[in-house]
Amino acid sequence: MMKFKYCLSGLIMMSFVCITHAQTTAKSASSTPQQPKIVVGMMVDQMRWDYLYRFQDRYTEGGFKRLIREGFSCENTLIDYSPTITGCGHASVYTGTSPAVHGIVGNGWYERSMGKEIGCVDDESVNLVGSAEGGTGESPRNNLSTTITDQLRIASNFQSKTVGVAIKDRASILPAGHAATGAFWYNGKDGNFVTSTYYMEELPEWAKRFNDKKVVDSYYKNDWNTLYPINTYTLSTADDKSYEGTANGEAKPVFPRNLKQFIGKNYSAVRTTPYGNTLTFDFAKAAIEGYNLGGGKFTDFLAVSFSSPDAIGHTYGPNSIEIEDNYLRLDKELADFFTYLDKKFGKGNYLYFITADHGVSESPGFYLENKMPSGAIQDKDFSKALLDGLKEKYGVEKPVLSFANYQLYMNWEEFDKKGISRSDVGRTIKEILLKAPGIANVLESEALGAAPIPDHIKSMLIKGYYVKRSGDFMVIPQPTWKGGNIKGATHGTWYPYDAHIPLVWMGWKIKPGYTNRVTGMTDIAPTIAALLRIQMPSGAIGQPITEVTGGR
Repeated sequence: MMKFKYCLSGLIMMSFVCITHAQTTAKSASSTPQQPKIVVGMMVDQMRWDYLYRFQDRYTEGGFKRLIREGFSCENTLIDYSPTITGCGHASVYTGTSPAVHGIVGNGWYERSMGKEIGCVDDESVNLVGSAEGGTGESPRNNLSTTITDQLRIASNFQSKTVGVAIKDRASILPAGHAATGAFWYNGKDGNFVTSTYYMEELPEWAKRFNDKKVVDSYYKNDWNTLYPINTYTLSTADDKSYEGTANGEAKPVFPRNLKQFIGKNYSAVRTTPYGNTLTFDFAKAAIEGYNLGGGKFTDFLAVSFSSPDAIGHTYGPNSIEIEDNYLRLDKELADFFTYLDKKFGKGNYLYFITADHGVSESPGFYLENKMPSGAIQDKDFSKALLDGLKEKYGVEKPVLSFANYQLYMNWEEFDKKGISRSDVGRTIKEILLKAPGIANVLESEALGAAPIPDHIKSMLIKGYYVKRSGDFMVIPQPTWKGGNIKGATHGTWYPYDAHIPLVWMGWKIKPGYTNRVTGMTDIAPTIAALLRIQMPSGAIGQPITEVTGGR
């Protein structure tokens, strides 16, 4: 009898626990909105994954630390194609596919059908809007796939609003999508944010008011000095290194930077300072307010990209005090932005993610100073040697039409007229270029599947190749080498320093945590699609990240 009573009381207790759990679960589910008010996608141009942690000792609690604490970090996110370049990265994040499908094979390429080099968002059929000088505008027409922002518009019967904001035109246009409400980028000639007639005939009133303020002049008044005493920047090299470049007419790459001299006349100089981030944040907030993003019945999308870290990194290198100061300042501004989003939409009512379009290598000079292999691929050993060698052997005056995105575009028409074998030309190209210091390999683009290289590299190169726009030969530099000279830094290769990027999610339906499983840049758009329960972009090859979506 006692045993029966015990069992009965146990069943009653279990029933109570189950009911309580069900009530708690229902309450939790009801407190989470069915859809977020807004998705904020943030890309930091040239942000390597390690920047999430490298300066963490001085990050604020509300910026990058909050992301790691409250968000879900995909710690091993890799770009799954090569070349790792800005235009490709912004297109790939938002299409969920690679250049082989969306066709954005670089910031520009040699367009054979037009017989000239073009930019990835060039569009001669539209005009610039918002600049007194006018001129030809830009559009997303070269992107062959829909974007996750397009799919959001389609899913809501075009009642969702999608907006792109960046200093760089391609960093705003490609994420915003074909069907965007608007895309805005910065015109350094007059200090205005502009758009094109692809989107609208004139700027919205809120954008005009923002431009009229000339806020860049107010940033210039503060000059650019380090946020903290310069001797505390112990994770960076000395302030003046021979392998740092210079910008904006400065004699040496040293602090402080005199920016007051640019007030009212040089609005482009802001690009190579942290104030480019400040400018982007300010305009992004103006866009949220001006379009009432997140205030309607359907989820809206703000795609914002920060271009200044790329300009600073290219010029001074990733180990410079300039880069450290940039990220310490970006961290503070990110914290302020999160506070703004919390107040505007409420915690848990917006979905946020941060990633990058590519990483960056160290400066060759830095590697050499620290006894690591590196160098600069000299023109005399590379392009000049190649052109001279081909002219001398085959008598073709212009053997190469273009060299872009680590690829050679050959003038096959001239070789064909002379009856010269393309395979023979290919062997000659390899013979010449493989003699150049810093060149690891030269591969024929249309024969990548048979290339004697590791499968991982082969896969990345194939995913980055689009037959109508890519070159005929791919030139693979050795690790840590760059073209030109040892100053500054660059990116574009398959190597991990260029391909390992941050990816952290926070906000609506995101549970804190992390994974070290390999995830890809092309997984981002399918993950958003799964979270929002909408169709993924038309060319998507990535997969939803189940650790983020909560699925299996």
